[in-house]
Amino acid sequence: MEEIRLYVLHLNQDDPKKCTAKKLARFGYAKLTTRKSAIPAGSVILSPFTDRVLSPKDRRTAERRGITAVDCSWHNAREVFWSLRGNFRRLPFLVPVNPVNYGRPGKLSSAEALAAALYIIGYEEQARRIMNIFKWGPNFFVMNREPLEAYSSAKSWEDVLREEREFM
Repeated sequence: MEEIRLYVLHLNQDDPKKCTAKKLARFGYAKLTTRKSAIPAGSVILSPFTDRVLSPKDRRTAERRGITAVDCSWHNAREVFWSLRGNFRRLPFLVPVNPVNYGRPGKLSSAEALAAALYIIGYEEQARRIMNIFKWGPNFFVMNREPLEAYSSAKSWEDVLREEREFM
């Protein structure tokens, strides 16, 4: 199985020492860009500002076009996403384990968001590989084992939404 191409629109708004996107790029796991125009057309763009939830049905699109995370300050996020066009999907309920937002649902790091998306669409091995570069990374799968399993087993986005209600 080929790996999913991962992209990050990186806006340099956070502490570079804590930036998971830059670390993913250093390891060759994601391609960073600072230009919106460099996001591949049709890519699945992970966004907290859409109602459309990611589901295993998004696998084909991700295989063809990749998955994009946007790395920006949470304070500026809404403006950034409004300026983008694309195939937006939000992640279902998950709990971050990154040191900055530990335990604050929905405030995933870029690495956690990409790993969750990979896991949900059936690329668990790639998800685990990218999280293994962080000391705290493997704990993401421990903390979110049940929801990730439920979401990745869903047959439709409606099933993902039903499962999500169980974990909120």
